[in-house]
Amino acid sequence: MMRLFINSLAASAGGGLTYIRNVIPHLAARPDLRVTVALSPSLRKEFPGPGNIEFLELETPPAKRFWFEQSKLPGLIRRCGADVLLSAGNFALRNSPVPQILLSRNSVYTSGDFYHDLIARGEYRTWLDTRFRAVLAKRSILWADCTVAPSEAFAADLRRWTGKPIRAIHHGFDPDAFFRESSPLAQEVKEKLARAEGSLRLLFVSHYNYYRNFETLIRALPLLRQLLPNRAVTLFLTCKLSAGENPGDYRPKTAAKLVKDLGASEMVVELGAIPYRQLHLLYGRADIYVTPAYTETFAHPLVEAMASGVPVVASDLAVHQEICGEAGAYFPRFSAESLAGAVAQVAQSPETLRRMASAGTERARAFSWKVHVEKILELCRSLIDSKGSKT
Repeated sequence: MMRLFINSLAASAGGGLTYIRNVIPHLAARPDLRVTVALSPSLRKEFPGPGNIEFLELETPPAKRFWFEQSKLPGLIRRCGADVLLSAGNFALRNSPVPQILLSRNSVYTSGDFYHDLIARGEYRTWLDTRFRAVLAKRSILWADCTVAPSEAFAADLRRWTGKPIRAIHHGFDPDAFFRESSPLAQEVKEKLARAEGSLRLLFVSHYNYYRNFETLIRALPLLRQLLPNRAVTLFLTCKLSAGENPGDYRPKTAAKLVKDLGASEMVVELGAIPYRQLHLLYGRADIYVTPAYTETFAHPLVEAMASGVPVVASDLAVHQEICGEAGAYFPRFSAESLAGAVAQVAQSPETLRRMASAGTERARAFSWKVHVEKILELCRSLIDSKGSKT
């Protein structure tokens, strides 16, 4: 029986949290597996009780997490009798006591656009911090026995960055789990959605951060109003453009000011964070899903939107085109004019809307958490076998 140790201490929001939420149930269904998961105590309540999975609740301040992992986790891994370590938070152990698979899924470390953006915003401290973390992330790839990226496009970036072989294993999607929840949205959210009935309803699912490029999307709104003079346009955000309302240290002041300066306040509806289990209810109320992100590794909301039958308009990242294929419409990532034009073109053609919705539903079937877990476990077994052959 294989024993797997998962370090998910960095899973607190976004893709990392989505990953853990979806992978653990599939691991729990494997009778040939014993798993120990290191995670934040705040996440423990999301997962079922005892079975083949043991949870280690470890409270670590983000600023000290890397050093805690390097000094404390090796001993915990030994005591658990683990055969393989799965490091799920971009950083590997320098001296893992067992073969180690690193999941690398943060593209800001390799994104020139992100560093330029930080300088333009005067975010020099964040620039330095990101540069430092990038050094650790690059070394982590050297420390790990195998590094896995969630898309071929990001794997290619990592290969260019490090010169090391990187394996691409797509993240998945579980429609049964995603559409299972039947509890209604909060009344305040339902009222905001209801007020937008009859308008062209755009949706962008993301906490506020710089690399998701909110400002380009906001600049496109007045242009859309000109392109679609006979139809109101509403953009729903699953965040709030105010200080203290989003994970991390990203400051939404510039985006909030831009909304006001462009006279787009009535076009932007800040829903705030929506529980993951209820997201399908939100996709179901959207006409078009749009993302202007200028760097990305996989983009789970694209698959969620496609599975929900919502056409996707996305920036022209290689990752977006890999995930959506012909089911998406694309625009240059910093062009508000092209974004507005792409949305208007899709919105004004019922045939295009139907074609994209149908293609997206089919494309979403290509992603499976079950398949992802099987490929990760296959990789684990190959590392164990390789270690055995060397001893």
